[in-house]
Amino acid sequence: MATATYTVKGMTCGHCVSSVKEEVGEVAGVTSVEVDLAGGLLTVGSDSPVDSAKIVAAVEEAGYEVVNPA
Repeated sequence: MATATYTVKGMTCGHCVSSVKEEVGEVAGVTSVEVDLAGGLLTVGSDSPVDSAKIVAAVEEAGYEVVNPA
């Protein structure tokens, strides 16, 4: 199992968290998505490493920005 953590800028409420979880959860290979609103942290679990560009694109699709993408 692989885990990657990203910092997301712009999330301010529970709806923001839901939007990010929904978009990232649709990325092929992703098995779990955890979002810490207070810290702006997004933790993505997968069976094998997922291309970070796909995660960044999903976060942007939700309307937010990844700070310092891997």
